[in-house]
Amino acid sequence: MKKNGMPVKILHSDRVFDAVNVLVMCVLLLIFVWPLWFVLIASFSAPSQVWLGNVVLLPKEFTTAAYEAVLDYGAIWVGYRNTIFYTAAGTVLNLVMTICAAYPLSRRDFMPRNVLMFLFMLTMYFSGGLIPTYLVVGKLHLLNTPWAMMIPGAVSIYNVIITRTYFVNNIPQSMHEAAKLDGANSFQFLLRVVLPLSKPVLAVIGLYYAVGHWNDFFSALIYINDKNLMPLQSFLRDLLMTNKMSLSNMQGLDAAASEAKLQLAQTLKYSAIIVSTVPVLCIYPFIQKYFVKGVMIGAVKE
Repeated sequence: MKKNGMPVKILHSDRVFDAVNVLVMCVLLLIFVWPLWFVLIASFSAPSQVWLGNVVLLPKEFTTAAYEAVLDYGAIWVGYRNTIFYTAAGTVLNLVMTICAAYPLSRRDFMPRNVLMFLFMLTMYFSGGLIPTYLVVGKLHLLNTPWAMMIPGAVSIYNVIITRTYFVNNIPQSMHEAAKLDGANSFQFLLRVVLPLSKPVLAVIGLYYAVGHWNDFFSALIYINDKNLMPLQSFLRDLLMTNKMSLSNMQGLDAAASEAKLQLAQTLKYSAIIVSTVPVLCIYPFIQKYFVKGVMIGAVKE
């Protein structure tokens, strides 16, 4: 091995350390990846094979019966429509609110920044609780409206801190002074200079917000009663619950039909997981290059 044209001797202890690192990483990879792989292959396997425990590495008796059962549940398309709207609109709202909070806090000439930062951080440790929050949402007439899925959680203080730290460490004060000399006001500086230079951190917190909206079912459970406003996760939960309830009432079915229905219920949960997670997994590769950079710069440097 050479470094700067000079031979470098690799010690035996270094090789052992590298080998142990590789071994540990392979074990961790297996631990994290295999459950996801099992969910995928089980969703495409015959229910009887999953029930018998024969599905380990590859699908057995390939079938799409579980996906057909999920997609035949007509309400799921209403859930998809609602969740896509909540995720898109909610993430845009979250980003706007986060930037509006983080940018002033990153400016040295903004005098109340320390007091406001203390008050913001206080909310990370103390909250009003579920009942006061529900009462506030009700007083604002947001119950049973799409806004109940977006406005109550419009800002995450954790993401505000990450964004503020990124602005402090990556947007020099001299750049702001140069922009002022060119006649740019604070809004123009934010829009034309800060945001284009902040793509990594915006991609990271955007992903955080989007995943949170996509997986959110608790807000709908508390604030939404109208079935036409329910998100995807709520419909998938209802699908699984409905299937379980139908399993408890199988007196009119023969033994073979009852067993087939019971086996299908086992693979139904795997297909529901895939249906609800694939869209998010498709988005991640497009922002992967920003992810590590945005988190490390926004959370470690200060």
